[in-house]
Amino acid sequence: MAKNLVIVESPAKSKTIEKYLGSDYIVTSSKGHIRDLVTRGYGGFGVDIENNFQPMYKILKDKAPIVRELKKLVKTSDKVYLATDPDREGEAISWHLAEVLDLKKKDYERIEFHEVTKTAILNALQNGRDINYDLVKSQESRRILDRIIGFSLSKLLQRKIGSKSAGRVQSVALKLIVDREREIEAFVPEEYWEVFLDFKEKNHKLKAKLASYNNEKIKLTSKEETDKVLNSLSDEYVVSDILTKNREKSSKEPYITSTLQQDASSKLGFNAKKTMMIAQKLYEGVELKSERVGLITYMRTDSYRLSNDFISEAKELIISKFGEKYYRGYNEVKNKGKNVQDAHEAIRPTRANYSPESVKEFLTNDEYKLYSLIYARALSSLMSNALVEDQKLKIDNNGYIFEVGGERILFDGYMKIYGDYEGNDAKSLPAFTVGQILKNPEISSEQKFTSPATRYSEARLIKKMEELGIGRPSTYAITMETLKQRNYVKMEKKMFVPTKQGILTNDKLAEYFSSIINVKYTADMEESLDEISEGKKIWYEELRKFYDEFMPLVSEANEKMPKIYPVLLEEKCPNCGSPLVMRNGRFGEFAACSAFPKCRYIKKKEPEPVVDTNVECPVCHKGTLVERISKKGRSKGQKFYACSRYPDCKATYSNLPTEETLEKSDSVE
Repeated sequence: MAKNLVIVESPAKSKTIEKYLGSDYIVTSSKGHIRDLVTRGYGGFGVDIENNFQPMYKILKDKAPIVRELKKLVKTSDKVYLATDPDREGEAISWHLAEVLDLKKKDYERIEFHEVTKTAILNALQNGRDINYDLVKSQESRRILDRIIGFSLSKLLQRKIGSKSAGRVQSVALKLIVDREREIEAFVPEEYWEVFLDFKEKNHKLKAKLASYNNEKIKLTSKEETDKVLNSLSDEYVVSDILTKNREKSSKEPYITSTLQQDASSKLGFNAKKTMMIAQKLYEGVELKSERVGLITYMRTDSYRLSNDFISEAKELIISKFGEKYYRGYNEVKNKGKNVQDAHEAIRPTRANYSPESVKEFLTNDEYKLYSLIYARALSSLMSNALVEDQKLKIDNNGYIFEVGGERILFDGYMKIYGDYEGNDAKSLPAFTVGQILKNPEISSEQKFTSPATRYSEARLIKKMEELGIGRPSTYAITMETLKQRNYVKMEKKMFVPTKQGILTNDKLAEYFSSIINVKYTADMEESLDEISEGKKIWYEELRKFYDEFMPLVSEANEKMPKIYPVLLEEKCPNCGSPLVMRNGRFGEFAACSAFPKCRYIKKKEPEPVVDTNVECPVCHKGTLVERISKKGRSKGQKFYACSRYPDCKATYSNLPTEETLEKSDSVE
């Protein structure tokens, strides 16, 4: 008996949807893309350059069994519903499915939904449409651009300098990291001093800082200047002014992809890849007591819009739980931004009634943390502003004014839900009176130096890329992972630091491709892709403009860029007698036979000299602790201390133990 066929991308999503639709529907998955560009034609680009860049596709080898099964299901189905993700990539997958499965317009409908709930799925089935070919052409153009740039630059860099790859977005992100590192290296710190006043009032410890002298801001740049101030102070410190000012704190808009990745990094310690993996699981469906349901809406979005249904449900919950004064409503102004795809929604819980506590038992710890963050942000975006009293205490000593601030919450508003994520340490000041003399204050001074710009963390890099219009929400996590995998960057204290190879790669791209690999060009290209998706630009004309500018640069670089690898060494191969050469690989430079692949000899690296601390191992008392460098896991690249008798003794320490720390040792036997 014929049934309706629903094709989604993810097996997990198909399981969720299957439970909503009943026996008249078969729900199956394509497991992502089923075909991609071939690797033949000029440059291996897989496009017909002379025929308006017409793409040439092949079915992916591992998807051949899936395609065969889908064709069988199509033959026995009354109607096919293409239910891939609601973005350009999903639209393109639906188009590929329609092409490969030879679906006629009367045989299928494209449906989309932004949350995996029964209501959303049933509503989508009632609102089928044709494939949006402008979105498809935009995705195809992006894929062709990335193929041409990636293949051309990667082949060039592999041959010339031993780098693994380059890309349209990846290389600009690397440039941001390298430029920041050079800014830090060029920074010259400047000395400055700060003077502090420590005192107690009603069991409150307070620390005021010297701010001005005779109503002019004071800046101390040396010890001599500081000592002069200290010598000018008397023993009497008098409260000269108490200032208060009420201020409203506005709730933040609900999450979009970039802001979720930033906050998950800064507030939860998740990297972008982990955040998106967890969000995908929450979106596709979680098994609750009596049903399987998607807990959040689609997690790849740049729109702040919230649906009327959710707003209505959240309003009822907020008022019933906290009272009417806590509900503010939806702020439509927040939704007006450049290139916002308003058909999408912000990332929000599918139901306001799915509180984090009510679903906690069905989630892993990390899933619960991320869901709690999303839930709190979405609900608080509809809540009233908080009202805060800013406080400032001024303390006078011979014209020198010390200041200390405080904050008092008059009305918590949205902070009732989101306050724990704000990270506000300000406390309310105790009561003072003007003219009050402080008791037993202590004066101190500190020498400090100005600091350079901070290196990019994942959160900061995502924010910067978003501000500059580089890439799209779905590309940020992939871009950063690629930079790590290519050994262009390493992570130190969760900050990006460019490697020697990363700097070399950036510099060669800047030397030969500065007109293409730059922030403005990359951002302008994203805008052009947006305009293609809106039908405002013709896709192949945009590709032609790019190609005619890019390929001459490739030709020039092929001719003029000096070749660094392989470097001929004086040493001979012990196996075949051919000269050894220095090459560059995933783990850095290595010496190998020049007759590769006939001879596969690789010279083993000399082991790094062991640094012996001469500290007796506290566990076995036979060996000594030696310095080691971790080679795997989260601590990769970090120094630790281990017993010289390893593996007989497996004692390890993150810090070199002393007599004082042995009792609280982190040794692992």
